[in-house]
Amino acid sequence: MHRLFGTDGVRGIANEALSCERATQIGRALGTVLSSRHKYRPKVLIGMDTRLSSPMLASAIAAGLCSAGSDVIGLGVVPTPAVAYLVGKYQAKAGVMISASHNPFPYNGIKIFGDTGYKLSDELEELIESIVLDNTPPCRPAEADHIGHYETKSNALQDYLSHVKATTNTSLSGMRLVIDCANGAASATARALFEGLGAECTLLSDAPDGKNINDQCGSTNMKALSACVVKTGAAVGLAFDGDADRFLAVDEKGNEVDGDFIMAILARHLKASGRLKGNTVVGTVMTNYGFTKFCEREDIRYIAAKVGDRYVLEMLNQEGYVFGGEQSGHIIFREFATTGDGQLTAVQLLSYMKESGRPLSELRRVMQKYPQCTVNVDADPSDKINFFTDEEIGRILRDAEKEIGDSGRIVVRPSGTEPVIRVMVESESEEQTERIAKSTAKAIEKRLAEYR
Repeated sequence: MHRLFGTDGVRGIANEALSCERATQIGRALGTVLSSRHKYRPKVLIGMDTRLSSPMLASAIAAGLCSAGSDVIGLGVVPTPAVAYLVGKYQAKAGVMISASHNPFPYNGIKIFGDTGYKLSDELEELIESIVLDNTPPCRPAEADHIGHYETKSNALQDYLSHVKATTNTSLSGMRLVIDCANGAASATARALFEGLGAECTLLSDAPDGKNINDQCGSTNMKALSACVVKTGAAVGLAFDGDADRFLAVDEKGNEVDGDFIMAILARHLKASGRLKGNTVVGTVMTNYGFTKFCEREDIRYIAAKVGDRYVLEMLNQEGYVFGGEQSGHIIFREFATTGDGQLTAVQLLSYMKESGRPLSELRRVMQKYPQCTVNVDADPSDKINFFTDEEIGRILRDAEKEIGDSGRIVVRPSGTEPVIRVMVESESEEQTERIAKSTAKAIEKRLAEYR
């Protein structure tokens, strides 16, 4: 079990759980691992989102890397998928992104990519944890003439945007878009990308001040985006999260279109165009049951991975599949990227809309969504352990499964990125769905409280 890393890197409240000291330790540990595997000073990229704490943590991890003999290239504010792409383009040995994705601004995180642009394997993450927490193997500071060099890369954003634009041959001329940048990394890229493809753009939440990232905006709160789409008569609204690796949409009528709908629309398109390798889509255990029914109807094979885009990617790579994602909007096109990329996904969806001449409200009808209710139970690390081991909680879950029967399903799991246990229920009845989710969450909460 990981002690530092969750499903999406190291995450915590900046200057508390995720301190400068901890960031420096992680940087030094990463540098130690890289130096042991490469003869010359390894090159590492560092990008960040717009949080107040991001420059502080980026500087700390850069110091750790340089002290262990790695050269560092600072990319500035960029989306997470830009770091993954640029690792390969710049022939770096690793890439680090400072971001807590969709979390509020007090949180921050450290995501690490290897030299292939993929997130680190569990084995490498565990090795870094061992160095940081146990000093095993011990870090050895670089000698004075081998300390790493730090520089910045001024054209990083342009290199990334050129890559995303190259994934389509379709002009978006004549399309009116409303784009919610979540006051995050997309604030630095969205206008140049979508106007560069010919679209007419209205931007929301594109003035980050260090504290307003994901604050009542972006993919976690789409009310303002929906209202603006209807008011302006836009063809579609685009919502990104703080580091722009997630993308959700709003159709021209103001209805939210989540990642499951987007996957269904694009999976059908990829199959029709002969690009859906293996005729397979990879989702997660949290993917709506309606998507399973869509795949059955379209004769598409569906595989469910563990929650987290890294696990979707692992499943894609195991068999050479090319398309998968999550309801939250992490969608992966292995044809173009090694991680979820919100803006790339938006480009693919908009291109298909333009080519088909059909509005998003019509395209989304390809899938019927089952009623779904998710209730979070506050849980610290010891609560999460008790959740897995407590027999009474096991009985609570079995009773809920029995009540739902064949009309739906229940998935209960500790979050890998937040201090909560998620209780998710789906069934044909909205009333039953909400009732079982709430009663199950309440019973788990009550049982966990008995341990305190």
